[in-house]
This record gives sequence, C-alpha cells and structure tokens, in this order.
Amino acid sequence: YSSLELTDNYYGNQRATATFNLRYFLDMVGKPQDRTMWHMPPQQVNAYYNPPMNEIVFPAGILQEPFFSSHLPMAINFGAMGMVMGHEMTHGFDDEGRKFNADGAMEPWWEPEVTEKFEVRAKCVEDQYSSYEPLPGKKINGKLTLGENIADIGGIKQSFRAYSAWLAQGNKDTAVPGLTQEQLFFVGTAQSWCTLYRPEYLEIMVQTNPHSPAEYRINGALQDVPDFAEAFECEVGSPMRPESICEVW
Repeated sequence: YSSLELTDNYYGNQRATATFNLRYFLDMVGKPQDRTMWHMPPQQVNAYYNPPMNEIVFPAGILQEPFFSSHLPMAINFGAMGMVMGHEMTHGFDDEGRKFNADGAMEPWWEPEVTEKFEVRAKCVEDQYSSYEPLPGKKINGKLTLGENIADIGGIKQSFRAYSAWLAQGNKDTAVPGLTQEQLFFVGTAQSWCTLYRPEYLEIMVQTNPHSPAEYRINGALQDVPDFAEAFECEVGSPMRPESICEVW
C-alpha cells in the first residue's frame, strides 16, 4: 500500500482507494493466480466460496458466537457454523459453481443428463422462493437468489448429516431441557440468522441482494429439510412440512 496516498478528504480517499484497487487487479491480468490471496479480511464475519480457486474460506471473525463457541453444545455449533460450512461447500454445485471444474477453469464437466435434472430441481427452488412476499407487493426474486437458496438448503442438510455422524461415533453432547439434540441443532441454525431489518433496507434487499432475507433463509430452507419436520413432528401439509418439497442435493 506504499503507493496509496490518503488525506483527510473522505471523498478523495474513496476515489484514491478505488483507483488503487483497479490498478492492482489490472496488474494481475495475464499473471498466474495467487492462490494465497484472501478476498476478505480475517476480522470479517462472513465466509465465501471462490470458484476460480476452488476454495472455501472462513475468516477468524465468523469463528465466534453466535456461529461457534467451545462453550456451546455441539448441536448449536453444527447447526450454526456447520450450516455455513455446508453452505459454502454447496456453492461449488449450485447454478454458478457447477460451471467451474476442480482446477477452477470455467468449462462444462457434468453429463447433459445431470445438467438437465439439476435444472429441473433448481427450478423448483426458484419457484418456491419466488412465492415468498417479505413486504406487501414485494416478492423475493427466485432467480436472483437461486444459488444462495440452494446453498442454504444443502448446507443445513450436510451439517445435520455431519452432526448425526458425530453422535453415531459415541460422542456425548450437552443436553438442554425441553429439546432433543436434533431440535437443538435446528434452533442453533435459526438463532444464528436472527435479524431485524428496517422496511426501507428490506425493500432494497429484496430487489438487489442475491441472498433471501434471513427469515426465508431459515423458514424457506427448512421446509425442504425432512429431518427438521421429523425432529419437530410437523404434520404433512403444515407450513413447515409441505406435501411436496424441493430437493437439489
């Protein structure tokens, strides 16, 4: 950053930073990819999958409550942080990630039959989320949010399988009165996405954000997770156990 000059002018600093970043990335054109490069700072509470690198990254910032803690029951850790990990893994097989091979090259690697079946299943998810209406007259864009919704559903399923396998190995988890271990897993998933939006922000989010609002990242995804319905004994045809569900992975 020695060539980046900053002053006490906020607008000027924004322009200088944008120019610096543009030159930095243009300078990378034609050069081998730097596989040690991070695309977000370690203190950020987030995670990402990078298709060209075929890597998933979890900065230190997200490895804390409410997503993870050594003091929490493992059911909550699997439900919260495990879901995030499964989410990022699933991105490698969503509508965008599937277009990149193991070396990060953008080229088809699925058989046509697999692609056709995937698109049918993905359309189910698109239609499901397009029916949700966070604000009067403002529905979720199922196509815009498709990849994230597929990753949410797949992430919960993968993490629940991992937690079940962990228990099957003879590990003992902390019990919480009134909840089974399976129920606690899903409570951990839901609590980690507890969010309150201002109506103005929510309206912009529905129009522009590739993620569904938090309420639908949980309630929408869990409708497609049979293990949730079994854990809470939801009746078929009830809001959280519809008669037909979407299943991509």
